Amino acid sequence: MSDTVGCHYVPPFVLDQLEKCDEAGVASAATATAAPIGKARAARAEKSVSVTAKQAAAQVTSAAPAPTGTSRREIYDSETTAQQRRTLVRAEGDPVTPDMDVTFAYDYLGLVRRFFDDVLGRASIDNTNLDLIANVHYRKKYMNAYWDGDEMTFGDGDGVIFTSFARSLDVVAHELAHGVTQFTAGLVYEGQSGALNEHFSDVMGTAITQWHLGQEADDADWLIGDEIMGPTLYGEALRSMREPGKAYDNPLLGKDPQPDHMDNLYTGTGDNGGVHINSGIPNRAFYLTAMELNDTVAATRVWYHALQGLWSNAQFADAVERISYSARVLVLAGEVPKGTPQIVRGAFRDVGL
Repeated sequence: MSDTVGCHYVPPFVLDQLEKCDEAGVASAATATAAPIGKARAARAEKSVSVTAKQAAAQVTSAAPAPTGTSRREIYDSETTAQQRRTLVRAEGDPVTPDMDVTFAYDYLGLVRRFFDDVLGRASIDNTNLDLIANVHYRKKYMNAYWDGDEMTFGDGDGVIFTSFARSLDVVAHELAHGVTQFTAGLVYEGQSGALNEHFSDVMGTAITQWHLGQEADDADWLIGDEIMGPTLYGEALRSMREPGKAYDNPLLGKDPQPDHMDNLYTGTGDNGGVHINSGIPNRAFYLTAMELNDTVAATRVWYHALQGLWSNAQFADAVERISYSARVLVLAGEVPKGTPQIVRGAFRDVGL
């Protein structure tokens, strides 16, 4: 990945827009969030060598056994610093804590882990039961969440534009899916390969949310990021898989720049060559496929099968070929309905691919 701190949930152009905001505290929070920092994991060395009684107790609980044949969950409290794995507050099998962010992160990691296992037949992120590590309360009013290559980190938001990122299943699933992509195709995080990286995370995020809520494809809102919108922008979202380019349009965030067709492909250098922008094109194709099947889980199985056959610099055309091939393979295996390959190809044609 080209970004030193990984794949971020909130796109850089959104933070750039918020830095111009006149509302008290919003601009400064956006600026602080966007400020480049080194790999946060390296900051662990800066923490004091002294260990409080609370920290010592937390370290003892980390010895709790993990369920047989599954990865372990560990939730750390960054305590509004830029340090990861600062204080372990809940390990696999530990009792609930009063901190709701810890509870949500722990429970949602478990839900995503179960989806990977039950639906995709995958043992955690790397398919060999990699432990799931999450950091909450990262920095002050941090307006983002990210996967950095081996763990997840969640900010609390500023409470005005964004709320806690750890309390959104879509966010947790999206960031974990970046890990799955890392251990499968390894899609480089720039240009079309980077847009595919973001796309596969959006697919997993929406699929797992629908699965958890027991929704059919036509019941879902197909919005990405609506769960983290604070009171000022409640009702908006960061992306829409149904209608890329229409997720938001307001004075604070500006207008959603996502294209829904190759005719409008972003070709600039911003956003790592449009990784969050151009993901709207394959996102729309996935939405059309899931709707035609009325089965988001079946569509996700096709996309996941294809992800395992892609490569680091794969482009949109490569993804179309692999996804179409996967649809045929899964029809033969009886895992998706007949007609799925035709639906997939039709969906991609509708977005100019």
